[in-house]
Amino acid sequence: MQGTVLHGPGDIRFEEVPEPRLEQPTDAIVRIAATCVCGSDLWPYRGLQDIKGPTRMGHEYCGYVEELGPAVHGLRKGQFVVGSFVNSDNTCPACSIGYQSSCEQRRFVSEAQSPLLRVAHAGGTLVPAPEVPDAALLPGLLACSDVLGTGWYAADAARVRPGGTVVVVGDGAVGQMAVLAAREQGAGRIIVMSRHPLRQQLARHFGATDIVAERGAEGVGAILEMTRGVGADSVLECVGTDAAMHQALGVTRRGGSMAFVGVPHGVQLSGAALFMSQLRMEGGPAPVRRFLPDLMARVLAGRMDPSPVFDLRLPLGEVAEGYRAMDERRAIKVLLMP
Repeated sequence: MQGTVLHGPGDIRFEEVPEPRLEQPTDAIVRIAATCVCGSDLWPYRGLQDIKGPTRMGHEYCGYVEELGPAVHGLRKGQFVVGSFVNSDNTCPACSIGYQSSCEQRRFVSEAQSPLLRVAHAGGTLVPAPEVPDAALLPGLLACSDVLGTGWYAADAARVRPGGTVVVVGDGAVGQMAVLAAREQGAGRIIVMSRHPLRQQLARHFGATDIVAERGAEGVGAILEMTRGVGADSVLECVGTDAAMHQALGVTRRGGSMAFVGVPHGVQLSGAALFMSQLRMEGGPAPVRRFLPDLMARVLAGRMDPSPVFDLRLPLGEVAEGYRAMDERRAIKVLLMP
């Protein structure tokens, strides 16, 4: 079959790759119904994260169970499933408290931009839908696999509460989903830091009440002025750069909560500054598996629609154009259909 392979910075190809096979009794093979390009895929694509030779790409997926290992329970062939971007057994100590992304058996998915995907620990990773969904729901269900799940984790980790003031740092796909999550979790005011008109418009669609275009100290000052010098109750950092992290810290109120879900690159923090800020912090790879059943139910019932985050849709064979479009900021997030 053909799959997506990154050969080096800017060099993404859709080329011949081995067809996956069951390797362990707990494996499943999923026929991909939809996948996409993630913002974190752009780090190695831009040469900002080293790879060791040609590397298979893709970690967001939904599809149909094609094959099952003999030790997989709770799934059957033909079911429509959504899986987390992290394989987990869903039974270890970390999984038992809802942190499946730190599972003792953790493996990060990396070959989903292909027609078929082998999923390790399938029984603990995949969540089946009650029935095969309408094709129109595929984009929303795909979003649950990572981008929506990560935005939801950001809101959960930052302790978004009904009526609270929230700041979202970052207007990319995860930031957009963090806005939607904050709205769904009851935030009263959602301030998005964004300089891009189209992304500002999408953020307002998802529930943003205010936009701050300034960055750095000027942006921090603007938000402090908007909050009468107090800062936000909950701050969701969805970028991963040093500037974004410091901006997030600067607008979190004393006693408030900050979540960091952007993959970090070059972040350096002062222990003394953290000590004196007196705030709660939680972050890391989102435990999407914890939230999958609820998020899928919301999408299937029409209670929540994350699909507008996909502003460009392409055939899987045109994946290279998808990477270019996101790299050049012509698209926020690219949906790929086999």
